[in-house]
Parts: sequence; C-alpha cells; structure tokens
Amino acid sequence: HLERLSGSVTLARRAETYLRYYAGGFALVVIVFGGLALTAAVRLAGHLSRQLSRPIDELVGWTRLIRRRVPLPAGPASRGAPEFEALRQALRELATALDAARERELEAERLRAFREVARRVAHEIKNPLTSMRIAVDQLRRSGGQADGRMGVAVDVMQSETERLERLAREFSDFGRLPEGPKSEVDLVDLLVDLGKSAVPPEVAVRVRANGEPCKVLGHYDPLRRAFANLLRNAAEAMQGHGAIEVAITRDGGGLVVTIADHGPGVPDELRQRVFEPYFTTKQEGTGLGLALVRQTIEAHSGTIGVADTPGGGATFSIVLSAT
Repeated sequence: HLERLSGSVTLARRAETYLRYYAGGFALVVIVFGGLALTAAVRLAGHLSRQLSRPIDELVGWTRLIRRRVPLPAGPASRGAPEFEALRQALRELATALDAARERELEAERLRAFREVARRVAHEIKNPLTSMRIAVDQLRRSGGQADGRMGVAVDVMQSETERLERLAREFSDFGRLPEGPKSEVDLVDLLVDLGKSAVPPEVAVRVRANGEPCKVLGHYDPLRRAFANLLRNAAEAMQGHGAIEVAITRDGGGLVVTIADHGPGVPDELRQRVFEPYFTTKQEGTGLGLALVRQTIEAHSGTIGVADTPGGGATFSIVLSAT
C-alpha cells in the first residue's frame, strides 16, 4: 500500500509540474500573439489614419488655394477612398465656378463704370452741341454760303456737329439700360424693316425664318438699335455692296438669329475684344456699337458671339428666349 501511495503522489507531482509548464507556455503564446495583434492593429490604425488624413490635408490645402485665387494643382492626387476623388472633383468645379463668377462680377463692374462715364460725357457734350447747331443754322441763314470759303467752313462745322451728335447719342444709349414694361417683338418684321432702312440700297438683306413664329418678349427700341448696328457693320464690312444673310431658327425654347456678311471677317484674336467698350478697328469709330449690342442682348437674357462665314466674312449669332 505504501508503494502504491508513493507512486500516486509522484504522478500527481509530475502532473502538477507539467500543468505549470503548459500554463506558462500557453500564457507565453497568448502574450506573443497578443503583442503581434496589437502591433498589427497599431500599424493598421496608422495606415487608415494616413489614408484619411492625407486626402483631408490635401483638400484643406485646396480650400486655401481657392481663397487665394491660386489655380488648383493638376498633378496626381493623394491616395485615398473613392469618395475623396468625388470631393476633389467637386472642389475643382467649385473653383471654376468661382473664377467665372469673379470674372462676370469684374466685367459687370467695368461695364457699370463705362456706362457712368458714357452718361456723363453724353450730358456734357449735348449742351454745347445745341449752341453749336444754332450757330451753324444762323450762319447759313445769314448768307454764309455766298462766300466760298465761308460756305466750306460752315459745311465742315455742320458735318462735325452731326458727327458729335451721333457720338453723344451713342454715349447716351450706352449709358442707360432698357427701361419700362416689355412687349412682344416680332423679329422677322423687325429685321425685314431694318433690311430696307438700315443699310444702303446696294446691300441686299435676305431674311429667312421658314415661316415659324419668331417673337421675343423685350424692349422694341433697344432691340431695333442693336440689330440695326449689326446690319450697318455688316454693310460697312462689305464696302456697301453685297448680300447679308439673316436666318432665324428655333433652338429649344430660344431663338437663334445669325447675321452673316461676306467681308474680311473678324480675326480670332479680336473676337472677344470687339464687344469691349471703346475698342474699334475703324478710323472714325467710337467703339461703342458692338458694346451697346452686347449690353442690349444681355439685358434681354441673351448671348452673342461671332464666328467665320463659310467662304469668308463674319457671322454674328444672337440667342434670345422665345415667347
């Protein structure tokens, strides 16, 4: 019995020793794997943090560039989730829209300044012009044409007075926007009438509308002045001879009016500048004609542009909202 009891005690002690070893080994394995898992978690968290922070830092930097009006970088973007690419694209579109809005605001402010100057100049010119016109009429009635030299001088004074009157009228028209209630304007009737009255008899104006109703809601007199100016410019470009093609077509909810001449055309580098106030290529031009045209068209929520005419010449395209 003592031997059997002694063997049992020995086995129990061995089992206890093995159990301690197993428990220590298991604890060591748990600690090792726990350390590895913790390291992996830290690395993964760092990677995810970089994946989030880098694109966010980049986008924050882009907002600073937008605020300083600096162009956004065009190189490859920092890596990140696909949602960040959508944000980048949205910021690019926002920057483009802001630049366009700033340009429109600057252009509007510049036009307001031009209109104010034109209004004041027109006012200052009209007063002495009245006295000059009266003086020329008195000279004519007093027999100024009897003397040849006096007659030439009176003719020069009268022609220059008329030129100044036209200049004052253009300044005055440019200095004010269309006012009053709008009414329906039939563009076909308007352009057919201008084709008979606004250009020399040697210039034929052919208006094509395909029988469609072509009416806009607007101010008749400003629209008439604008289209008359375009037709006169086209006639002058063709040296007072030739044909002007006018087409009126529907484009969705709008009307497109094209006025095509067969003159020398407008060079590419001048196509944006021709609508600027005081820019002209004519020796006696004021530079207000096409600026007044654009002002009138934009006041009617329309657009105007210029392109080449097939075979040579310039084609002005006006888009207005139809009624």
